[in-house]
Amino acid sequence: MVNPRNAYGQKLVELGKKYSNLVVLDADLSKSTKTILFAKEFPDRFFEMGIAEANMISTAAGLASCGKIAFASTFAVFATGRVYDQIRMDVAYSKSNVKIFATHGGISVGKDGASHQMIEDIALMRVLPNMTVIAPSDAVQTGKIVELMVENDGPMYARIGRADAPIIYEENNLQNLKLGEGLIVEDGADITIIACGTMVDSALDAQKTLKSKGIDTRIVDMHTIKPIDKKLIIKCAKETGSIITAEEHSIIGGLGSAVAETLMDNNISIKFLRMGINDRFCESGDPKDLLEKYGLNQKHMVKNVINLIRN
Repeated sequence: MVNPRNAYGQKLVELGKKYSNLVVLDADLSKSTKTILFAKEFPDRFFEMGIAEANMISTAAGLASCGKIAFASTFAVFATGRVYDQIRMDVAYSKSNVKIFATHGGISVGKDGASHQMIEDIALMRVLPNMTVIAPSDAVQTGKIVELMVENDGPMYARIGRADAPIIYEENNLQNLKLGEGLIVEDGADITIIACGTMVDSALDAQKTLKSKGIDTRIVDMHTIKPIDKKLIIKCAKETGSIITAEEHSIIGGLGSAVAETLMDNNISIKFLRMGINDRFCESGDPKDLLEKYGLNQKHMVKNVINLIRN
């Protein structure tokens, strides 16, 4: 179990040694987002903006206009909703080379409750022109995604969770990772689960249980939600005939919507189900209890796969 936030902070330090124009901004949460690691190593290139997220985004855009690669970090709920106008105009519209990297996404934030459980951020960022939207699934992939964010120009938004997470990948398995190209983590012929972020590990657990029940499940890690990998979605639809999407996010506007739009735009009719938060705010509680209550764990995935295939 490794926390993706630690991978993010460590990778920033590593890349800071390679890119002298890499700068990092935070909004009074550097200990939680782990940008404090970069602050200690490169104090002259770290900007503590205080509880002023809108200023942080606009300052990041200004630094980007001067040739900097600007990473701006805070919790997902503050990194998107609180500063939407600044992101829309100063980053997306202006095509600024700003990388908004948010932590504490989804309901697994837990006891902080609805005020901090950001389940709309992917939808908010996905609708913005010029914005790339990413949700890494483990610490190893998080580090590789940060590299790709530095190497590729333009506005980007990435979100990870709060908690420690199982390691899914080895570094040498991600050498050819590209933004906009999903990964088939486990192959299968009966049904496809397309997941992102924290839900990828749950999907892999579900795949093992389903295999014992004679159901051959393909697992796709759709780490980039925009641009979505349309070719892979169409391939999975044609080869398995059924798709379930899984995301720690509202079912409206996120991964499930992106996959549904791809299927509709290409006139593909298959069995299809979206797993996510069903258009509601969630309550405070232990992360495991919340994922159970709102249908976002391995048990619910297995149940949904069986029901979809049988029906």
